[in-house]
Amino acid sequence: MSVALRFVIIGCGKIAPRHAAEIIKQGELVAVCDTIKEKADALAAQFSTTAYYSIEDLFSNEKNIDVVSVCTPNGLHAEHSILSLMAGCNVLCEKPLCISSVDGNKMIETAKQYNKKLFVVKSTRYNPALAALKKFIEEGALGKLYNFQLNCFWNRPVLYYANSWKGSLALDGGSLYTQFSHYIDALLWILGDVANISGFRKNMAHQGVIEFEDTGIVAVEMKNGMTGGINWSVNTFQKNMEVSLTLIAEKGSIKIGGQYMNEIEFELIDNTTFKVPKDGEANDYGFYKGSMSNHDKVYENLIIALQNENHPFTHAADGFKTVETIERIYNSVSLS
Repeated sequence: MSVALRFVIIGCGKIAPRHAAEIIKQGELVAVCDTIKEKADALAAQFSTTAYYSIEDLFSNEKNIDVVSVCTPNGLHAEHSILSLMAGCNVLCEKPLCISSVDGNKMIETAKQYNKKLFVVKSTRYNPALAALKKFIEEGALGKLYNFQLNCFWNRPVLYYANSWKGSLALDGGSLYTQFSHYIDALLWILGDVANISGFRKNMAHQGVIEFEDTGIVAVEMKNGMTGGINWSVNTFQKNMEVSLTLIAEKGSIKIGGQYMNEIEFELIDNTTFKVPKDGEANDYGFYKGSMSNHDKVYENLIIALQNENHPFTHAADGFKTVETIERIYNSVSLS
């Protein structure tokens, strides 16, 4: 009989209970940690585990930890992942991996130095429509790919940013990191790397509230020669509107959309049809919703990947590619 894996969670915010719920299916939740005592205590009570209020105390008292799930603000992912790797733990980091390529390189080098595995949550890859589209393209069903359009239109009112780390450059990084990094990852996963970027970024409705854009649009050329656009906003009226990816290709046209890139909205393909089952629900945080909640699949695949080096679970390199692309967009397109 195999020994249950021992997990801890660092960061007890809104996404942490989703991690905890999956961890207890796969192993033991040994402890949780947050500098805000009330948050750590609440999560510890909910899942009958131990609360810590500093990483130093956590690693001083808890030994033989197999995996640390890092669920802290974006700008702290690098620091907390590196400390966990140095403590001899494998790490599953929430998206984004970090908010600078410099930090991303440090994280990857630390994992190598301490011979530990560093993974990143890419739950959108398990959306059935997206996974099926990737397979469809790889099988050549669409022929030559011509161009694309990625639309990310969500609602994040001023209330969302109140009394929160969200909205600051240092801890949040920007709407492409916090709201839409899953979908930048999806674009890269399906179509490859970006070559050239130009466009616009503006803060239209959150002046004095956030330190970056709430809307943006870029034209991009991919390394495979495709051209396309990325259009994003957190200003849709009252609720999330859509995240959609449209592909125009030699043998057909497809649009997968819905609020979370989980529905087929259009398909016309030569001599075949594109069909996928509907599956999954969005993460529900009360007055707003996030991306689809595929953390069950994340943890199922994490367990396999810890034993199998060749399992296609999202390692740090995948997360780094997303961070690097978002960083390039922000460096190429000034906020005006």
